[in-house]
Amino acid sequence: MPRYEVQHQLGRTFHACLAARDWEGIRALLTDDVTWTLPGDNAVSGTADGAEAVVERAKKIASYGLDFELLHILVSPENMALSLHNTARRGEVRLDEYLSTVCRLRDGKIASIETYLSDVPGMDAFFVLGTPNGK
Repeated sequence: MPRYEVQHQLGRTFHACLAARDWEGIRALLTDDVTWTLPGDNAVSGTADGAEAVVERAKKIASYGLDFELLHILVSPENMALSLHNTARRGEVRLDEYLSTVCRLRDGKIASIETYLSDVPGMDAFFVLGTPNGK
């Protein structure tokens, strides 16, 4: 396999599974001890520990009706990142943010995820605790 193709393929597959709401597909890409950290103070922020918690976080984010537009897959010698443009509308509240989701890989799987956002206050306003999807 060409150099960096593993990272590119993992990034393409992760995005495709997220966009298709393929939770088993996402789970298959993760190590059991994976973590996912998101900034902010909202219904999806903080750190999710373990593969099941990461899948549940992905489900919760998707439940808000997000469109996950893939802009770029970025690679390093051992890891990858997704550059995304996420948009959604919940009533009068609109989400329009750019983000990078940095994935550290181990043994061909995602071992940790850290998401960097362009608009943390906008994310906090969209993923409000107490909304129908934010519980």
